[in-house]
This record gives sequence, C-alpha cells and structure tokens, in this order.
Amino acid sequence: MEKTTGIEFPYAKDNKERLPWEYYLAEYKQADPQEIGQRLKIDYNSEAKQFTVKLLGTVYHITWPEFEVSHEEDGIGYYPVEDTVAAKILAVRYLLYGVPSLNGGEFYTYREMPSGDLYDRQFNGRCILRLAFGFGGKIDRFRLAMERMGAKKLEFGDASYEVCLTEEYYLRFILWEGDDEFPPSSQILFSDNFPNAFEAEDRTVAAEVCIGMMKSLDKILG
Repeated sequence: MEKTTGIEFPYAKDNKERLPWEYYLAEYKQADPQEIGQRLKIDYNSEAKQFTVKLLGTVYHITWPEFEVSHEEDGIGYYPVEDTVAAKILAVRYLLYGVPSLNGGEFYTYREMPSGDLYDRQFNGRCILRLAFGFGGKIDRFRLAMERMGAKKLEFGDASYEVCLTEEYYLRFILWEGDDEFPPSSQILFSDNFPNAFEAEDRTVAAEVCIGMMKSLDKILG
C-alpha cells in the first residue's frame, strides 16, 4: 500500500521549516508545469503561468515557478496555503508527487496506514492531543470552525466532521468532550487512498494544517 513519492525530507517546526521549504521550492522551479497539470488533472494556465487547485475548500491560484499563492473569495476567512510554511510544503509536495486517486469509502487511523506504527507517538502528540485539548472543552467552537470550513457533519463521538483536503482525499476529526472522570479525547481518520499521494509525515502535516486552520477560525469567529 506504501507508495514512494520522491526523496524523503524531514519536516520541522517554526523557522526550521524554511530548510525543507527551500528544498521543495527549488525542485518545483525545475518541474514541468504541463506534466503537473496533466498528472493531477488540474488546470494550468500557460499564459498566466498558474495552477488552479482546490485545497481545504478554497480555490487557490499558484504560480509557477515562483509559487506565489492567491485565493478566490469564498467567505471562509482564513487561507493556510497563503499564511503558513507547513501548508505551502504540503501543497508543493502534492503538486510535485501527488496523483489523483479515488477513495474506496473506508477510513483508517494514522497507525493503520503505512509507516504509521513508526510515527504514531509523534502523530499522537502533534495532532490527537492537540485536537482533544484544543477543542474538547469547547465542542460548540469546534462545530463553528468546522462549519466555516465547509466540513461535512458526521455522527461519531460528541462531535465529528469530514474535511476534504483535496480531490477525493478526506480526513475525519472526531471529538469526545470528557467529564469529571475522563479527559477529552479525539481521533483522526484518513480516507483509504491517502497513501497513494501522501507519505506518513505528509499525513501528520495535513492533520496539523487542518487543526491550525480550526484554531485560526476560532479566533476569527470570536
């Protein structure tokens, strides 16, 4: 089920993200934009030198070779591919290595996917606990942020939603509020086709970007 999608290059946090970003940007500048458009079945305007791709519910225009990003107005109010290095890395890796892939309707935990057992502890700390303690005590705020993102409401846990990362690639975020005996908890699931385009670290960053977007929207919504 594992798919090799180019050289492995570790992500990092904060300023350390600049190193992998510069690496992938250099690779992007050497890429063939026509090949990217044809492989991903996305529009590439050769006159404007820009791709049109939908990520996290927003239509973005991304130029080649500079990777300058703009969005079409949609009322969401926060645009991580413009604002965060992590989201830029995720987007450029998808353009460089991604493939379109239909999902089979099944969802799996991070650990159940390729290499998930190796990095499950890191995923738990960076994503599962962050979601649980970020929103487990304010389920209503979680719902508001999810609805602003255009996520699909589900019936799992105390609150749950399905987010479309990009065409046919979905994440599910499930929250349990907790009580006097148990702390809040969460689960994050990935559509079964994720390993076709995203490595283990990509999956972690995809979840982190979504959670970061939730937290930013929570601030915007007041």
